[in-house]
Amino acid sequence: MLIAGLVISVVVSSMLLINPYMTSLLIDNVIVGKNTEFLIPILMVMMIVQIVRLGMRYAMHIMLETASQHMMYNLRCSLFKTLQNQESSFFSRNRTGDLMTRMTGDLEFCRHFVCFLTHQITDAVVMFVSTLIFFLLLDWQLTLALVAVTPLLLFITQKYSTKVRPHFISMRERLSEMNTAAQENIAGNRVVKAFAREAYEREKFEECNRNFHDANLGINRLWLKFYPFIEALANFMSLVTVFVGGLFIIKGNITAGELAIFISLTWALANPMRNLGVLINDIQRFFTSANKVIEIYYSRPLIVDRSDAVSHDRVKGHIEFRNVSFSFKKVPVLKDISFEVKPGHTLAIIGPTGSGKTMIINLLARMYDVGSGEILLDGCNVKLWKLQQLRSAIGTATQEVFLFSDSVKGNIAFGNQALTEQEARDFARRAAADEFIEKMPESYETIIGERGVGLSGGQKQRIALARAMAVRPAILVLDDTTSALDMETEKLIQHQIDNLPFKCTKIIIAQRISSVKNADEIIVLEQGIITERGTHEQLIKNNGYYRQTYELQNDISVDEKAVSNHGTQ
Repeated sequence: MLIAGLVISVVVSSMLLINPYMTSLLIDNVIVGKNTEFLIPILMVMMIVQIVRLGMRYAMHIMLETASQHMMYNLRCSLFKTLQNQESSFFSRNRTGDLMTRMTGDLEFCRHFVCFLTHQITDAVVMFVSTLIFFLLLDWQLTLALVAVTPLLLFITQKYSTKVRPHFISMRERLSEMNTAAQENIAGNRVVKAFAREAYEREKFEECNRNFHDANLGINRLWLKFYPFIEALANFMSLVTVFVGGLFIIKGNITAGELAIFISLTWALANPMRNLGVLINDIQRFFTSANKVIEIYYSRPLIVDRSDAVSHDRVKGHIEFRNVSFSFKKVPVLKDISFEVKPGHTLAIIGPTGSGKTMIINLLARMYDVGSGEILLDGCNVKLWKLQQLRSAIGTATQEVFLFSDSVKGNIAFGNQALTEQEARDFARRAAADEFIEKMPESYETIIGERGVGLSGGQKQRIALARAMAVRPAILVLDDTTSALDMETEKLIQHQIDNLPFKCTKIIIAQRISSVKNADEIIVLEQGIITERGTHEQLIKNNGYYRQTYELQNDISVDEKAVSNHGTQ
């Protein structure tokens, strides 16, 4: 459709020569030659040509607009798919605001290029070349006099093009910075208000906005330095046409009708040159935007399904880490980690902040790949699992909850769209969320604000827990899920988790001893190394991190410890 539209553009631009030629016949044969019998036929031909040309131009715009919209739709879908398939490290490297700019502003300018600039460039080239050839056939001397300024115009525009490209790259970066600042401020609006930092954020955004404003003005100032020369040279062609053309009529080299052709079509030579700077601006901006889109379009995730990946009929939930080590940006996170969790058993992981607890879950779900060692699920290396099947087998509820702008039921059923309302209510009950959900204005149909705005931290955690359980995963991961809950609610949830209506292996990451003490095995991570492992009873006997944490959380003083030790002796 794009090619058909450009072909029509070529035809429409070429048809511009017809009416000036018919005008010359009108002047020479009717006005000067007094032969009125040609008047009506010439006028009819000119009218038909104009109607046909307008109709074809209308069809051309429809085709180009349709082609550009289809292109943008398909490209946006492709970019979104590419982003969804990227691993976690990709989003650590790229700012959200920048990615949003690529998906919106940059794509829109690519569409603008396909819809508008392609036919503008085609029109300019066809008009210039066809008019030049037509002029040469009429009178080559006058034509050479007209185009004598062309080399100088091309030199000026080439200089401008070289200078303006870095300015457009800088402007694109300023736009990305401004969008990032706006996105972060909107997403973190509650934090901004909590710390009364509105004035600071406003100044920060104003600075980004000013930088973008200055970058745009810089491009305009640069264009205005070249514009007077380009405009003067383009207008100079009209003066040459009248002056030199008048001399040629006096000498009898051309007729009045032929001079009328030159006068009426001089703009077809001058306009492409006059608009060259604007077209160069748009083309440079297109290249800048297109490069940003191409970076995403051709970026390929490092974590993908291998060609030898196998399907599994059923996931049992047998997990084994064998000498797993991992570094993030050359910083060691996990060192030689080994453990095994049998199907249906519960593993608890405890340790200080930054010890690598959450990274264990990320490696299991292949959000990242191990640096060395291997992770087995049901005896098969996770690298040989199909990603969709692997991640579908793991239901995760984290401390940092993300809820979608959807109903409560829609959030609970996010991972299991076949979930009935009764089942959603049941999982909400198991997550101790049913009571506060029932009090909401429309119960389970209440729309939750973006990121769960309006809910407390504990409420969001309970909905996230219900969402994780609702997929009936073979592996249930609770990453500090009950940190915002009171002890009574946590105890109720622990009872429900121990009595789920489906079998699953559980991995519980927590800071509270009360959350992990009933696990089949507890491992203590410190600085990426397993320093302790065993059951609650075994670890409480050691004088390590686990026992110290237990004493701190249960407020056991030094005197009480001394009495306890004396009693033991």
